[in-house]
Amino acid sequence: MTIQRMDNVGIVVDDLEAAIAFFGELGMELEGTARIEGPWADRTVGLDGVRCDIAMMRTPDGHGRLELAKYHSPAAIGAGPHNPPHNTLGMHRVMFAVDDIDATVAGLRAHGAELVGEVAQYQDSHRLCYVRGPEGIIVALAEQLG
Repeated sequence: MTIQRMDNVGIVVDDLEAAIAFFGELGMELEGTARIEGPWADRTVGLDGVRCDIAMMRTPDGHGRLELAKYHSPAAIGAGPHNPPHNTLGMHRVMFAVDDIDATVAGLRAHGAELVGEVAQYQDSHRLCYVRGPEGIIVALAEQLG
């Protein structure tokens, strides 16, 4: 048996609208929203009384998705420092290929994003950077050169 595909990456947020706007600025499209609750949800995630709103965001090529989730019940809890450094154990960033890294960073700054380090060039192939967005989410950006 093998997997068919990676379906989505889930990110729990406190401000769902801000996260939708942030990822929309990157060019992701809002595919839909839904309220998730009921016994099936409780059994799936191993929590009691689940009630959350989700927004499914799709990449322009249609192959990648982010599921943004705002928990109303039980309340979301922090997993550690609010802005963990890049070497923190566990999954903590999503990388997107972009056409113009400078324009992308400028657009994201309008949504409160801040560079984690700086825009750097790797050999003659890519310009790369990390930005911290809503809820401390780290988004990596890569612009292919040439």
